[in-house]
This record gives sequence, C-alpha cells and structure tokens, in this order.
Amino acid sequence: MNNTILNRYDFVLLFDVQDGNPNGDPDAGNLPRVDAETGMGLVTDVCLKRKVRNFVQLTKSGTPGYDIFVKEKAILNQKIAAAYSELGIDLDKEPADAKNGKKRNNKGEAQGAEVEQGRAKMSANYYDIRAFGAVLSTGANAGQVRGPIQLTFARSIEPVVALEHSITRMAVTTEADAEKQSGDNRTMGRKFTIPYGLYRAHGFVSAHLAAQTGFTDQDLTLFWDSLLNLFEHDRSAARGMMATRGLYVWKHSNALGNAPAHELFERITVKRAEGSSGPARSFAEFTVDFQKGPPPEGVELMKLRG
Repeated sequence: MNNTILNRYDFVLLFDVQDGNPNGDPDAGNLPRVDAETGMGLVTDVCLKRKVRNFVQLTKSGTPGYDIFVKEKAILNQKIAAAYSELGIDLDKEPADAKNGKKRNNKGEAQGAEVEQGRAKMSANYYDIRAFGAVLSTGANAGQVRGPIQLTFARSIEPVVALEHSITRMAVTTEADAEKQSGDNRTMGRKFTIPYGLYRAHGFVSAHLAAQTGFTDQDLTLFWDSLLNLFEHDRSAARGMMATRGLYVWKHSNALGNAPAHELFERITVKRAEGSSGPARSFAEFTVDFQKGPPPEGVELMKLRG
C-alpha cells in the first residue's frame, strides 16, 4: 500500500477550445459561461472535476478503491449505507459499543465513532472522495470529508465571443409534427460555440488533508494523468476541439510549502505571440513565459506539459 503524499503542490492548467462550448450554463439556455463585466470565458471547477472523475472511471473500472462516488444515476445514500454494511455495522440496531451511545438516536443513522469509521471506509472505496472530498452527512451519515485537491474556475486569457448557430434536423419526433409540416419533416434548433478560447485554471494539493483521506502518491499520479488527458476521452460535437495545452506543477519540499501559491502562479504569464493580432483562433498565437531565475528555495517546477 502506498503512503499518503508528504508534499504540497500548486499547479496551473492551460486548455483551449475551438468551435465548441466548453461549459454551457443551463440557466442561460446552455450559453457558454462568460464573465459579464469583462467578457472572459469561464469553466467551473465542477466541470473540470467531472472530467477527472470520468477519466478515472474509464481507466480504473473494477479496480478496488477507485470507484467513483458522484457519477451518473448514482443514489448516494445507498452507497453510504453500503459502506456500513461492509463494516458490519447494523444501523437498525443499538450501537455495538456503548461509547457510541446506549440507544440509537435515529434508526438507520450512524453516531459517535461509527461516523469516523464510515468516513474512512468511504474514502478508501472512492477515488473522488479521497481527492475532492464529499458531503456524506445524509442518510446513514458518514460526516463530511475535505479533500486535498481544490480547483479554481478556469478563466480565458482573452475575452471570448459566443456564437449562435441555427441547425436543422431532417426529421420530426411524432406523426402529428409531420402532419403539421405536410410531410416536410424538419426540426430547427440552436447551437452555441466559441470560435476560440484559451483558458487558465489554478489548483492546490494539500498534504495535510491527504493524510486525512488516505490520498497516495499513486492517486496523485493518476490525477496528473487525468489532467493531461482531460478531453481525450470526452469528445462531443458540442465541445468542438478541446485539448490540454499546459500543466505546470510546483512541488514543495514539505507539507506546509515554501512559497505562497499566488507568487508561484505569477511566475507564469500567457500572452500573445509576437506578430499576432486580431481575434485569436489557435494556441500557436500565444506564448507561455516563465519568470527568469530559479524558483524559490525548496520549490521544484515540474513541467508536465507545455
């Protein structure tokens, strides 16, 4: 069994989209998310975590300890209850250990030290709980878990423009629709895309929280792999062309860290390449510059892509 990570990490993730919608807003007709004041494009942390979960589910399917807690059609309370069953704790009976109470306050709900056992079991079973944490206080109750990995929203380097396209389907859904069109059988729709956008997100990995969830070096390697392949197995017509363009990781020599994260992030700047002008339409029109000089003492820059 690998040990939990002992070092703090901070990282910058660069990715781009061409002729696609990287993260539609369901409250705005699925338009690409945009900062209304600046016009910069946005992609939520939840969207990025979803892609990490999908990658782990795809590559580690059936591997013990690498199941995904938050996934499509999951019933979360059932998974929490199943963890207590695996532990041999019957939540319909009085606590086996009197230290957890002589009576069960709520039938089917853990209490006392049982909650800690349930939380540890859930962390051991599910990769996304070990990595991102989870609220497990519903149903059988396994408390809450703070995960060691946190991500910010991704923000585009330059303002983006959302285009609206009319699309036609040469078919209808029902016979009644066909009769209304006298057999023409056409359905009109809308599709939103961004011609091009380069996005930057920041992330943090805490060794202290990793010790609480059991997040290991092997788990961390899998996380880096997921970021490098974030879009390779998540293709769709709606998202156009998306790719990870850069992953820059700072490894600190200890758990507390040797420099503030924002100072490390400021060492990387993304700007237009010399001679490029007008609306950007490819990654080749940008350059990634590093602040001259070595990183702060006790910090190592691991350029995984870029």
